[in-house]
Amino acid sequence: MWFAGAWYVTNQKHGANALGLQRVLGLGSYQTAWTMLHRFRQAMVRPGRERLHGLVEVDETYLSITDRYAPPATKKKKSSTNKTLVAIAIEMLEPRGFGRVRLQRIADDSAICVVPFVQDSIEPGSIVRTDGSAAYRSIKELGYEHQRTVMLGADQPAHVSMAGVHRVAALLQRWILGTHHGAVQPSHLDAYLDEFVFRFNRRSSNFRGLLFYRLMQQSVHTQPYPYRDIVKTSTHA
Repeated sequence: MWFAGAWYVTNQKHGANALGLQRVLGLGSYQTAWTMLHRFRQAMVRPGRERLHGLVEVDETYLSITDRYAPPATKKKKSSTNKTLVAIAIEMLEPRGFGRVRLQRIADDSAICVVPFVQDSIEPGSIVRTDGSAAYRSIKELGYEHQRTVMLGADQPAHVSMAGVHRVAALLQRWILGTHHGAVQPSHLDAYLDEFVFRFNRRSSNFRGLLFYRLMQQSVHTQPYPYRDIVKTSTHA
């Protein structure tokens, strides 16, 4: 059952949601399929993975996600739309093209949040390209070459001068809205970001079997992820 689930997840070009996995595996419970997917997402992050290097664009974007839940006193589901801030870092290849990506949910766009993201995601000595935000001023002192572009009054629009992060932001929002219909609880967003990174960084692979192999390989090195740990961060679980 788990092998079949992993094969289905890695063979869906645009990702899989719990309803699709439940239907394909013939599971009686949506919650079982949802839990399986979260365990796969936990295994999609390889411990000790290499940081990005070379020329790397960094920026933040707001994701609109819909948190659907049923209050304890009623069976009716309510929806609330949240705007969640996500930090993006993507390698820019020469003469053109994109390399690997890193994503992380952050509380705000202050230096306290964005600088640790840069340090965790990017190898020192790399060229970090950002907008004119003052939050990034200290990264030069941390061993990075900083290319700072002030967007206000610039000749080129932001989506041209920072093409990489804008492309990733658009693809991420489309993926959340398309595959998952925008219904992602904020407390679980990190798991979905991990899945997007896993898929994006392997987008050029022509062999679906290799993705399956990588997921299985990383699964055996992943610590157990009990259901109670999956739902404990959710205020509506």
